[in-house]
Amino acid sequence: MRPRRGDPPVTTPPDPPRRRPGGRTARVRAQVLDAVREELGEHGYDGLTMDAVAARAGVHRATVYRRWGDVGGLLADLLDAAGADDWQPPDTGSLEGDLTALNEEIQTALTTRPPVVPALIAASFRSEQAAEAQRRLWEDRYTRCETMVTRAVHRGELPPHTTPHPLLITATAPVYHHLVLLGTPPDPHLPAQAARTATLAARAGAFMDSTAG
Repeated sequence: MRPRRGDPPVTTPPDPPRRRPGGRTARVRAQVLDAVREELGEHGYDGLTMDAVAARAGVHRATVYRRWGDVGGLLADLLDAAGADDWQPPDTGSLEGDLTALNEEIQTALTTRPPVVPALIAASFRSEQAAEAQRRLWEDRYTRCETMVTRAVHRGELPPHTTPHPLLITATAPVYHHLVLLGTPPDPHLPAQAARTATLAARAGAFMDSTAG
């Protein structure tokens, strides 16, 4: 029907307000994962309990049990959340500089107090869910770091067909070995030494793909 002269203007009802993505579910997850991180840092894997996490997060214990199931589920979700960030590898202009900066980040993560990262690594030996999530996280980090090797090849620092994954593992393994397996005090020179060794080996062709034509 056409409006008559003098009738009030026809207006379209406003759209209902949009709900913020995530809403309460996202808030609860953030609270619980923060609580897991804090409990893990204070008490380690052996002291981590579902009830303590629920109490610290201010969430009903039934909610925690229903969504995460057990401690392994909490740890797996914490690791998966860490892998959903926007972290990018260092870009210093040289492969050795990039690897040194990466190793320094790793050493800092492994030695920062409270020791959340070492506790997560230790938990991966006790929980299959945490172990799977740990593998996903490390694989994601190494995949993101492949760009460092690609850049080095393009700059002419490395031979063509250098394979990133084994090079990156070789560069970072000494830091994990000393701090996690041996439990030695952090060495401020180790990140650069490990980076230098891996870079020299890569330049000599140690990580070239033998199947490439």
